[in-house]
Amino acid sequence: MTQLAYLDVAKMIDHSMLQQVLTDAEMEAGCKLAAEYQVASVCIKPYYVQRAARLLKGTDVRVGTVIGFPHGGHVTRIKVAESVQAIRDGAVELDMVVNIGKVLSQDWDYVIDDIKAVVDTAHAAKAIVKVIFENCFLQDEHKIALCKICGEVGADFVKTSTGYGQTGATDEDLRLMRQHAPAHVQVKAAGGVRNFERVLEVRKIGVTRIGATASKGILDECKERLR
Repeated sequence: MTQLAYLDVAKMIDHSMLQQVLTDAEMEAGCKLAAEYQVASVCIKPYYVQRAARLLKGTDVRVGTVIGFPHGGHVTRIKVAESVQAIRDGAVELDMVVNIGKVLSQDWDYVIDDIKAVVDTAHAAKAIVKVIFENCFLQDEHKIALCKICGEVGADFVKTSTGYGQTGATDEDLRLMRQHAPAHVQVKAAGGVRNFERVLEVRKIGVTRIGATASKGILDECKERLR
């Protein structure tokens, strides 16, 4: 524990502000909290990206948003258009949802092309892509295939869920994803990581990013524990 520094934990956290009911004032407050606590990024509703980029200018907190969220069923060209707009507005991290129905249909050519289109668009602008599986709807064979695909098309992260599915980040899924994703693809846990102890648990599995709404509570506890 003594070897772990505050920033080691803070820079694992994407402060998530995607709830439908969040107001502009609440998202502005969330961006200020993110800067104060020095998290890795904010993951914010797409229309607010431009404002978030202005609020966080001069900090080391990155701006991220979601693509094809939350159901993944957008046609690929719309996901690409969303990506282009987000990057234009100042996003440097994109969390995209796979087409879940196509994964369950095992239409792998479609799935590959869908993910690759967003990855290529993002990488051309030096942005990164986290691919959301929504594991609660998938079998292990689907998750394993997606990990392989994400490695092949150059995705930067594989991610457990939107945070709005039936379950979030389970140890079993995180171990499976870390085992089957290539070493150059990182793992993001989203859904249910709400306290510092849970952060330490998923970190041991190999998770390097966490999507959290409870960032303040996690990091206040971290400061207290590491004091």
